[in-house]
Amino acid sequence: MRRTIFYVSDGTGITAETIGHSVLTQFDSVDFETYRIPFVDAEDKAQIAAVRIKTTYATSGARPIVVNTIMDKKLSDIVAESGALMLDVFAPFIGPLEIELGTPRASRVGKAHGLTDFTEYEARINATNYALTHDDGIDVNYADADVILVGVSRVGKTPTCLYMALHYGVKAANYPLTEEDLDRLELPKRLLPHRPRPHRPSVAATRPAQAPTF
Repeated sequence: MRRTIFYVSDGTGITAETIGHSVLTQFDSVDFETYRIPFVDAEDKAQIAAVRIKTTYATSGARPIVVNTIMDKKLSDIVAESGALMLDVFAPFIGPLEIELGTPRASRVGKAHGLTDFTEYEARINATNYALTHDDGIDVNYADADVILVGVSRVGKTPTCLYMALHYGVKAANYPLTEEDLDRLELPKRLLPHRPRPHRPSVAATRPAQAPTF
């Protein structure tokens, strides 16, 4: 069996796609073809999305499924005119929260980004750029590193550095050990000057001051 899935959102659609993928993995007997339709934040865009979904319905003969994170009900209703099965990601939470909080939701486009701490966001972006430019010994300047990962090639240093940068704003560099380094059985000379360096609190003020971690 083959079914078409559309992730439709007034933002990037990443939330819809992430949740949708998690649910779809429970149906391993079905072959899913997925598409993301982001930034459906106006009526004309909703109508274009509806036509695309309706066309897929007509050509495939199988009812498409829409995983929807559009906040504006009017736009969601336009997409629903496509005849697809509409799965509203936020619907199970909105009603109970309105009752509990004693106030209706504000169905405004882009509200999902309203809780973002932009200082923290900028720190994560800067840390990500740092990790990329200090990957695998590319840049010899480790002076601003919070963490320096040391290991042989192909052991996962790069994804670990990027994970720490994206999620925690940690400036993580990495150094690939060579055969010469392994023969000495000691910290590489390029890294020795940085071991006793005091930590600079520019990345995350909430973390205690400390020396760079190896």
